Amino acid sequence: MRELHTGGNMAGSDLQHKIADITWEQAIAKVHGLNSIALLTYHVNYYVAGLIGVMEGGPLTIRDMYSYDMPSITGPEDWERLRTKTLEDAETFARLVEQMPDSRLYESFIDGKYGTWYRNLTGVLEHTHYHLGQIAIIKKMVLHG
Repeated sequence: MRELHTGGNMAGSDLQHKIADITWEQAIAKVHGLNSIALLTYHVNYYVAGLIGVMEGGPLTIRDMYSYDMPSITGPEDWERLRTKTLEDAETFARLVEQMPDSRLYESFIDGKYGTWYRNLTGVLEHTHYHLGQIAIIKKMVLHG
């Protein structure tokens, strides 16, 4: 999770560096009807934050239908707040996984229908990698037309 968000992973691409030089206007830009960089950043963090809540002992409160309900970004402060929250949540997530006993990985996550903890933890990584690829492509489109 740390490498995916801040660097050093095998893919050589991470979220922090992909969005670091994006202005708030570029972050909310819509290109060819695709999701914006800001919306994708919000979307991937929605699931990370949701898992953090469960890992800290709370209920599963996230729902797919709300995963794109990003608050408006109307200036640089809003964009910076989203970037900061995304990176802070990634660090919290990584720390909580480190504290998790290995035996828990193969236990059911909340309810058997969601699979195991392992499936959900790796799933959020796969999901973030998927959308990081989209962010990389959209960034090129925003910056270079």
